[in-house]
Formats: sequence, C-alpha cells, structure tokens
Amino acid sequence: MKDNNQLILYSFRRCPYAIRARMALSLCNIEVQLREVVLRDKPPELLHSSPKGTVPVLLLGNGQVIEHSLDIMLWAIEHTAADSSLTLALDAQLELIELHDQSFKPLLDRYKYPERHLELSAQQHQYNAMYWLETHIITRLKEYTHLFGNHLSLADLAIVPFVRQCAAVDSAAFARSTSTALQHWLARLTESALFESVMSKYPQWRAGDPPIWFGGTSKPPL
Repeated sequence: MKDNNQLILYSFRRCPYAIRARMALSLCNIEVQLREVVLRDKPPELLHSSPKGTVPVLLLGNGQVIEHSLDIMLWAIEHTAADSSLTLALDAQLELIELHDQSFKPLLDRYKYPERHLELSAQQHQYNAMYWLETHIITRLKEYTHLFGNHLSLADLAIVPFVRQCAAVDSAAFARSTSTALQHWLARLTESALFESVMSKYPQWRAGDPPIWFGGTSKPPL
C-alpha cells in the first residue's frame, strides 16, 4: 500500500495484541510511523487519541482511530492486495479468534500469574491453559500445518503471540504437555522472517522525535 505517511501506530514490543497488529501490517506491506510506548509512562498523545490507554492504536490520515488489534488486522487486509487465503472461511476464523480472546487469554493470565489467582493451584492453572490448547488448537493441527488449512490465516497471526507467551512460562512443561504439531506450528511462525522483523527493538517514542518507519517492505512467505 502506498502513500501511508499519515499512518501512526502506537505499539509496545512485547504486547501480544500489538505483535499481531504489527504482523498484519507488515505482511500487508503497509508502512506506518511506529511510536514505541512504555506502558508505565504513556505519552499524552496516545491518551488524547485513545483514552483507554492500551496498545495497539492505529491513527489514519483522515483522523480515524482504530483502537483494537483485530480491527487493525482486518483494516490492513481490507486495504491492500493481501493474499486472499488469509481470510478464507473468515467467519469461522473470527469465531475462533473471539473464543481465544475471551477464554484462552484469561486462562493464560492465570497461568502466568498464579499468585494473583489463588482460587486454583499453579498446576491447575497450567492444566487449564494446556487443555484449552489441546481442545481448540492442537485438534486443528493434526491434519494441517496451520489453523485453517495448509496456508497462513488471519487466525494464525492473531493467536500465535499468545501461544508464544504460554510456551515461555515454562518451556519444559510446554514441551511435555503439548503435541509436536503445536510446537512445530509455533516454531514455524515465530522463527519466520516476518515474525523476527516485527520484533525489532525501538526506543521509547517522545513528541519531537524523528519518525521511525515500520513495515512497507514485502516480507518472505512463512
């Protein structure tokens, strides 16, 4: 996509929601001004544009503000000549992404921070997260390389940053408790040139800093 000088993305490198937005923008060859946010020191410009104060936030040249990662991903795909395979069976993909966001993300938070959720033991929180992956993700990978066939989909981009976080909590437990199919899927996506390119480190943005350009260069296929 050309003429994107007015696009501004507020992001935080490690946030899984921001990661999936950056992956979609990069894959769709959309160039933005990247403003790296430190969450404990949010710039007033971000809060002015989006009072909720979370990332990612995409500012369009016409003044429109897109405040949610999935909406940014859909906007990127809709406004480029992205590979149509990304959105095959889109309704089913969106259903899985919503299920993930509403059910797996809370389980992941409890697994990551069991000391904050003492209603269950750490082992039980771990079991719940792994069971969700077995039920909703691993079953899809027993026959195909990706979540909706043998091609990259919107759902793969949306879900993989959270599975990456889950694996990082206890890598040995993840290896023991999940199938090789899930581990291969995770490695295929997180070791790709696309993923590595969106995980580059940037300094905290402050008003007056020169722009940092992100995306806008075609990425190798996954």
